[in-house]
Amino acid sequence: MRTLFAHGQVFDGTGSPAATADVVVEDGRIVGVGTGLDGDEVVDCTGATVLPGLVDCHVHLLFSGVHPLKALQTPFSYPYFEAVRNLRTTLDLGITTVRDAGGADLGVKEAVAAGLVPGPRVLIAVSMLSQTGGHGDGWYPSGCSVPLVAPHPGRPNTVVDGPEEVRRAVRELVRAGADVIKAATSGGVLSARDDPRHGHFRDEEVAMMVAEAEAAGISVMAHAQASDGIKTAVRNGVRSIEHGIYLDDEAIELMLDWGTWLVPTLAAPRAVLDQADAGVPYPAAVLEKARMVLEVHTESVRRAIAAGVTVAMGTDSGVGPHGGNLTELRLLVECGMTPEQALHAATGSACELLDVAADRGTVAEGQRADLLVLDGGLADVGTLAERVRGVYQDGVLVGGPAR
Repeated sequence: MRTLFAHGQVFDGTGSPAATADVVVEDGRIVGVGTGLDGDEVVDCTGATVLPGLVDCHVHLLFSGVHPLKALQTPFSYPYFEAVRNLRTTLDLGITTVRDAGGADLGVKEAVAAGLVPGPRVLIAVSMLSQTGGHGDGWYPSGCSVPLVAPHPGRPNTVVDGPEEVRRAVRELVRAGADVIKAATSGGVLSARDDPRHGHFRDEEVAMMVAEAEAAGISVMAHAQASDGIKTAVRNGVRSIEHGIYLDDEAIELMLDWGTWLVPTLAAPRAVLDQADAGVPYPAAVLEKARMVLEVHTESVRRAIAAGVTVAMGTDSGVGPHGGNLTELRLLVECGMTPEQALHAATGSACELLDVAADRGTVAEGQRADLLVLDGGLADVGTLAERVRGVYQDGVLVGGPAR
């Protein structure tokens, strides 16, 4: 059976403008892109744009808003059922691949891969490496610990200090199924006892996690907000900087020299403040930090984009409710990207970062037919979520209003 996506515009995921073309899919793969093509079944894309399925490089499927007090009252298994809803919500936006940046374990990934639950294809970090007192250390002054991601048999404890503890933790994460190693090389916003302006982990610790990840054939992503934490991550070979709030000129130059990706997650601090306005009782220190970073984060990303740093889309969805992911595209455009550049960050560039570009991320022969059909054109990325017509994985309709 050959399926023909006909009469539409095609955005191929490389950043080039959309152009008139048809797309032919057979056995889950794209076998033709051009004009005058035929198929056994036709998907009429008149008035629509066909583009690669979108990719969100930074989500938390087991979070549905971060609410520490609520978490204490939530049964252990409950977030897994929320994840089923979050996966469905994300897929219906046209996002066909996600990288979970902490929380989802191998069971979540394999449940989606087996078709047990519908959702984007999932890559997992499992849990985040953090130094004692760092962004992943859930210690409170009362002496109790309320981690955002609690250890369990499939999710090892990853609060570590020193290269040898790092070595063991990375190997445990690989054993648990991690597709990427995540480390916090700075403090963060949602953690109560650290400062996003302070760098965490020393060079020898980051070098160890990169070496152990590379030995397993995977890479490292860094929650890195502080300038020092960004630079430590980049000069030791981390593949992507997540957030990048306090980027200075030296950090930007290092990222250009090393070819390091930036995953800005511009929506994240806004989501925290929106949740606070909705009544979530965050600690005062968390709200103070969210307000502190908002403008400097935006300005850092503007400067990085202007300098030519490679960007991949990530949203930190889960910090706020899932379903608002595509807001990130509008924020990237507001920081200086064209709509085509923002969509490239969510397609071809994102797949290069995740090392799956040979399989997906562009509309080209041989690629997996993960596709999004969108009413209208691409000029107004702020309305994409309302214009999804159909979402396809392997050429099969799986999401959107047409489902």
